[in-house]
Amino acid sequence: MKKIMLLGSGELGKEFVIACKRLGHDVIAVDSYDNAPAQQVADEREVISMLDGEALDMIVKKHQPDIIVPEIEAIRTERFYDYEKWGIQVVPSARAANFTMNRKAIRDLAAKELGLKTAKYAYATSLDELKKAVEKTGIPCVVKPLMSSSGKGQSVIKSEADIEKSWNYAQSAKRGDIAEVIVEEFIHFDSEITLLTVTQKNGPTLFCAPIGHRQERGDYQESWQPAAISPEHLIAAQHIAEQVTTALTGAGIWGVEFFLSEENGVYFSELSPRPHDTGMVTLAGTQNLNEFELHARAVLGLPIPAIELLKAGASAVILASENADHFTITGIEAALTESKTDVKIFGKPTTRPYRRMGVALAYDELGANVDDIKQRAINAANKITIK
Repeated sequence: MKKIMLLGSGELGKEFVIACKRLGHDVIAVDSYDNAPAQQVADEREVISMLDGEALDMIVKKHQPDIIVPEIEAIRTERFYDYEKWGIQVVPSARAANFTMNRKAIRDLAAKELGLKTAKYAYATSLDELKKAVEKTGIPCVVKPLMSSSGKGQSVIKSEADIEKSWNYAQSAKRGDIAEVIVEEFIHFDSEITLLTVTQKNGPTLFCAPIGHRQERGDYQESWQPAAISPEHLIAAQHIAEQVTTALTGAGIWGVEFFLSEENGVYFSELSPRPHDTGMVTLAGTQNLNEFELHARAVLGLPIPAIELLKAGASAVILASENADHFTITGIEAALTESKTDVKIFGKPTTRPYRRMGVALAYDELGANVDDIKQRAINAANKITIK
């Protein structure tokens, strides 16, 4: 039996805890607030600011975990190198966590060290630097905090009047205390996909069927699997994903994001060293192992003989619309009246505008119309109300 410390206890962490518990392991769920979703199913919990390195050291020494699994960006990841020296397995590795928790490190690795095709980009640490960066990338362009998740702080500059607004939004929504932003040229792409990639301690790198998604405010709204992609683009994406994950080292699941252009091919966009929010579609039973079960097996060094696509599926988010400490969720019964649908409620204790509170799922046999499945998921999500 292993003792696993989960750093960040949101809905993705909750499903990961469930997967670990089903394999017989103990989990300590850590977050900055109490009763976070993963804490509700874990063996123990801790509430700290993970940006406080001393507090992080204290709970690691207190619990002495065998494995540390980061689920969010806002962590003093530089402490991970010491934890590895203490004999603790960091997922996927201290190197991977430090590179991928910061968009600057991962983009420079991909573009400069590995020579992968990415959008043209620049960095800025002030409003004046942002103005100069926009001159380099051109308008329109995309601005993102170096540390953020789920699209928080991300915006599109469509004119010079948007520059200051984008800077202020990035600063207000960033995670951690790094003010720097990345500015990217706006890629005119035909579609975007997430390629869930699994690296193993003892075994080959494996790939899930590609997942398509739609975003608003930089956050995913629907995802579907399998996404339409040409064989040559899929091979290119798999090659890039294997290159990047090999360079970063470690075992686990990675959410590797790509832009697809019929004219210009495959662009590497971003990478997360953990289960990906768009991968919640795998909870619809699209695969023999969902992304959380794959992550647990890879982290624990258990064999994954193959990843099989069994069904076509889709997910649609269930969002809150206002701030509340007390609320009710209605409409679940109505959402489940249609066959081949499901609903997952995350159990977050408070709401705020656009906060993801649950996900609706739909599925059908392989070869079924994915747009129809997606619409069923959207319809189910729309029947659920948070009051």
